[in-house]
Amino acid sequence: MKYVFVINPHAGAEDSTDRIRAALKGSDKEADCEFYATKAVGDAIRFVKERCAETPGEELRFIACGGDGTINEVFNGAVGQENVSVTCYPCGSGNDFVKVFGGAECFSDVKKLLDAPTQKLDLLKVGDRYANNVINFGFDTTVAITINKEREKTGHGNKNAYTKGIVTALIKSMKNTVTVTADGETINPAGKALLCTLANGKYVGGSFCCAPRAKTDDGLIEVCLIRPISRLRFVKILGPYTEGKHLDDPKMKDIVVYRQAKKVEIDAPAGFAYSLDGEIIYDNRFTVEIAPAALDFACPAE
Repeated sequence: MKYVFVINPHAGAEDSTDRIRAALKGSDKEADCEFYATKAVGDAIRFVKERCAETPGEELRFIACGGDGTINEVFNGAVGQENVSVTCYPCGSGNDFVKVFGGAECFSDVKKLLDAPTQKLDLLKVGDRYANNVINFGFDTTVAITINKEREKTGHGNKNAYTKGIVTALIKSMKNTVTVTADGETINPAGKALLCTLANGKYVGGSFCCAPRAKTDDGLIEVCLIRPISRLRFVKILGPYTEGKHLDDPKMKDIVVYRQAKKVEIDAPAGFAYSLDGEIIYDNRFTVEIAPAALDFACPAE
């Protein structure tokens, strides 16, 4: 087997390449390791596909070294490839995806990533793109769009950008026009929502446990829609939502719509945006389907 480290040199506080190479010193698999530094958004998808095409049938394990965006790109490149497994060395700021498997620390031993056993991993499919963690829209997507705009202006994200994002969403995104249909059932007939998450993983936004019942191998999408509420009530529910208690909290029963589904259809006005594992995509009509057992995911024992 060849082990291919796909490294985002801009993820986290510093380039992780030297740290990874040092950790591999003395390993009996060191000679079978390859390294590639991504050059731009989308580059990891291209590289993984091309590397698989170089030696068809060769057993490969791709290790995504970066944040949730890098992981998503590597996984997208690996979907449908034969004799390929994927894993990750999380060194981004959020590391949401790996929290369902015990957190970033469980993937911090580079040598263990090479020997880790594989398990099947579902993905969420939208057109020709896949999400391994969460697709969401509404309030938190407005926050993300604002942060991205600030990052484009300043060259980096910061706490002030996050605060500006929250304020913007509180003004503009408390009642979003969107209709969500899960396995043929329209779950919000009024066509409004504060926010909605379609999840394979459990966490989004660094700390929010949006899908506490999620399993990455059950062949189901976790669908959770929060109906529009007042700003005062928003503040009150933020704690339970962050902690993942919203599905069982009797005080939130009137505003939480929860389903498990295999297919979810979204219909919204022009200009609508959603977030696919953190990437902002503009599309007002799209369908999310579960892609069961789409990847072999290598996960070290906790």
